[in-house]
Formats: sequence, C-alpha cells, structure tokens
Amino acid sequence: MTNVTAQNQQPLIPSWLTSRQLAGMLRGIEKEGLRVQSDGFLSQQPHPKSLGSKLTHPYITTDYSESLLELITSPKPTVAETLNMLRELHVLVYQSLEDGELMWPLSMPCLLSADDNDIPLADYGSSNVGRLKTLYRSGLGIRYGRRMQTIAGLHYNLSFGDDLFNAWRDSLPQSEQQASLTEFKNDKYLGLIRNFKRMSSLVLYLTGASPSVCPCFLTGRQHDLDLMNNTTYYKPKATSLRMGKLGYTNSVQDQLDIRYNNLPEYVEGLRSAINTPFSGFSQLGVDDEDGNPVQINDHILQIENEYYSPIRPKQIAESEETPSHALEARGIAYVEFRAVDLDPYSDIGIRLSTACFLEVLALYCLLTDSPDLFPEEDALLAENLERVVNNGREPDLTVKTPEGEVPLKQWMQGHLEAMLPIATLLDEEYGGNNYRVAVTLMLGKSVYPDATLSAQVLADTQRLGSTWKLGHALALQHRETIMRNTLSPKKQAQYEVLAEKSWIQQHDLEQSDTQSFYDYIQQYR
Repeated sequence: MTNVTAQNQQPLIPSWLTSRQLAGMLRGIEKEGLRVQSDGFLSQQPHPKSLGSKLTHPYITTDYSESLLELITSPKPTVAETLNMLRELHVLVYQSLEDGELMWPLSMPCLLSADDNDIPLADYGSSNVGRLKTLYRSGLGIRYGRRMQTIAGLHYNLSFGDDLFNAWRDSLPQSEQQASLTEFKNDKYLGLIRNFKRMSSLVLYLTGASPSVCPCFLTGRQHDLDLMNNTTYYKPKATSLRMGKLGYTNSVQDQLDIRYNNLPEYVEGLRSAINTPFSGFSQLGVDDEDGNPVQINDHILQIENEYYSPIRPKQIAESEETPSHALEARGIAYVEFRAVDLDPYSDIGIRLSTACFLEVLALYCLLTDSPDLFPEEDALLAENLERVVNNGREPDLTVKTPEGEVPLKQWMQGHLEAMLPIATLLDEEYGGNNYRVAVTLMLGKSVYPDATLSAQVLADTQRLGSTWKLGHALALQHRETIMRNTLSPKKQAQYEVLAEKSWIQQHDLEQSDTQSFYDYIQQYR
C-alpha cells in the first residue's frame, strides 16, 4: 500500500481482505450537547433525575459541566443501529427536560454570562470516586477556564474484528508472524492512528461546522476573528474553530512528546506527562486557602483523559483502572475519533453519510502504509491543521506534504478517490450503497467549498443575523423532530430500570467509602 502522505493515492484492496472480514466491525458514538434555557443561555438546572445517575448510568452522563450532556451508545454491528440508539437517547433526554429547555445543536457554546463560575461543574455525588471526577473538572476550569470546557463534540468509536487481523497476519511471510494477535492488532491500530493524524485536515474540512462563535465565548481572550452584525465573531473561510487555538488546544500540551509508534512508547509518554509537575499549574495551587482541593495535582496532566488528541487508542478499563494500565494489560480494543464537530443540521448531531465516511476513512488509514510519526512531521501536520481550521475554504489553500506544498483540493481529491474501492467493499458486506454515496458526497464537498457544513453554517448565520439565532432555530426544530419519535413500552421500561439501577449503584458507592475525601485525594496524589 502507498504512504498516506503521498499526494495521489491508488491503493489496491489487499488479496487477503474480503467483505466478510468486515462483518466484525463494531461502532459506537459519544455525543456531547449543552442543555440551554429557552432563551439560549446555559441551563442552571441540575441534570434531570429521571435520566439516572450521571456517575453510574452506562449511556447518559455529563461531560465537564452539569449542563453538558453526554450520550453514549453501546457498540453496534451496523451504523443504522448505532444511530437508532443515539436517537433513542435523545428521546429520553427530551422527555426529561423541563421549562422549555433545549439541546444546543452547535459545537461552540450558547449564550454564557460574563462570570466563569456561572458554568456549573458536573456534580457526581458524595462518593470519593464521584468527588474526584468533579475535582478533575475544577482543575480543568482553573487551568484553562470554564468556557473552553463548554465546547461540545462527537466521538466516533470503531473496532475491527479478529477475523480481519488473523487473515492479515496469516498473509504475511512466516518470519513476520512472530507477534501475538494482540501485539499485531496494537501495531495495526497505531498505524491507523498515525495515518488519521496525517488526514485530520481532511476531516476538519469535510465535517467542520464551527466557523463562528458568540462574542461571550471570547470574553477575556485575544483573537483575530471578524465581527458580523455586532452579534457574531467568525472567519470567512474557517471550518472548525473548535479544533483550533480557540478550542481544544493549549500551549502546555503542545510541548508534549507523546508518540504513536508503538504501544509502550505511547504509554510511557502519557505517564510521563501525568507524573511531571508544571510550574504554571503549581502556582495556581492544588488546594485553596482553606485546604480544600481545587485540582487533583499540579502535573502537566491531572489524569490521562486531560490529554487532547484528535484520536485515541482505547481499551475498556475495569473498575479503578487507568486507561494506560488497561492498554498495557490487554492492548488496543478500538480507536476513538475525536475531531468531529456536531452536525447542527442533524437532530442527533451526525448524519448517516458522515458516519459511513468515517468508517471508510478508518479502513483506509488501517490498510495504507503508515511510517512512524516523529515530531518534525507532527509539527508539519499541526501547521496544516491550523491552515484548514482558519482558512480551509480558501480556493488556493495549500498543505505541506513530504513532497512539498500541494493544493488542499488536489490532496483531498486524491485520497477520496482512493477510498472508493474500500467504500465498495463495505457496501458489499452491509448491503446498499451508503458507503459509496458517503465518499461521493465528500468528493463533491472537496470540489465545491460552498457545499461544506462550515459554509452552510456561515451562510445561515449571516441570513438569520447571529450564531445564537441559528442555534436556537435549529434547536427548536430538532426538539420537534425528536419528540415525534416514541419508544416502545418495552424499550421505555428498560431505560427506566437502567436509570433506577444507576441510582442504587451510586448510593452503594457512597455507602462503601471507608476514607474521608481528604485522605482519599492525598493517597491518589
């Protein structure tokens, strides 16, 4: 297979790969979304009790803020089943919202007050585990500001079945089959991750939907955005401000050297950041003047989840197990694609074509040669990303490759055309033509920038007068669409039992603690 950084791609489906080996794919979605009042301001109401405990519920929880919902599907064998479950979770949420509350459809937040403290931290109850989760969020707030933590996104989780990896390994010369299946999968998943990082600019161009922000998000921050109608800041050719310097990035983590060339190296880099104090965070203090903890520690990362990356290797962690220990013990089980904005025109934040495209892209990144990724190339990719974040729809924009500067449009089209045989193979397995249609739609967007989500968001923002008006109009529309759906009595009962069970589990955790939180956090530190 050719290198994914090359300008023109002509990959062939390897002889060992058949459509049946794609049957073992599983996918899941984690979708964040702010709860807002009917006037568009951030909700100050607690997480609805009828949805269950956000500490222990497997599918409905919160991210940073008490107002930032996170809906999590279980792994599913088809895209349609995954989207159906995500829609069910939206139905449950809207059944529980009161006082005209809405789910904000945009990745960039709604109206925020001038006071950061009006953004409530998620409250997970009185157990030590729950209080630790809230403390972690307190630390994020004092390190980066609470506003940044109100940004919402969508994570697409994907795994491939062992049949695929076994067939791949068996196709190799005997001398290359020494590794265990787990080690082989780790190697291939990390290759996928390296190639996805090389392709992140493509993802932001095609799925980015945050070219503008409300002025309240920028309070106290320096920026170079243009002002529209005194109501909205934007960049005319931007794609995803969420993924740029105004969003999920920070200068401290930019200096980290966490590599994806082999699993021990990745784990070591992550643990080094967790165990290394940072003077700027030390100056903030780990406890307040009364001795109450305000961040878990003063290290570069409080915990591993603080590391922001467009993609992560994942393994299901057992109770009290860190992500890196889970990876070290059992290898990579799936990958988490994190560079995806909410699609504001979808009532569930993602449409079928985007999900199918992400799966084609994942298989493309898996099968294509993936050289080791070192800091020099990482810096080049970061520059490309910033170009596409801020000016991705510029007609003459170029990106850097090992072969030199190439037009972004030409670079994208070469990759997308090379994905068509993979889309065909996926359609053979799952039936229909959803995967080929998805790639064809993305090819159209690569040729016509005005067809992208970011262009549509900006045009509608200009037409309606502000980002808030667009978000509010879409939120009302999506509530109406979601509430036209109903759950079967059996399904409704199952979710109600889950919610009740989650409260029992939280209560049991709170009753089982034998340490004070002070002792618990000192031991944790």
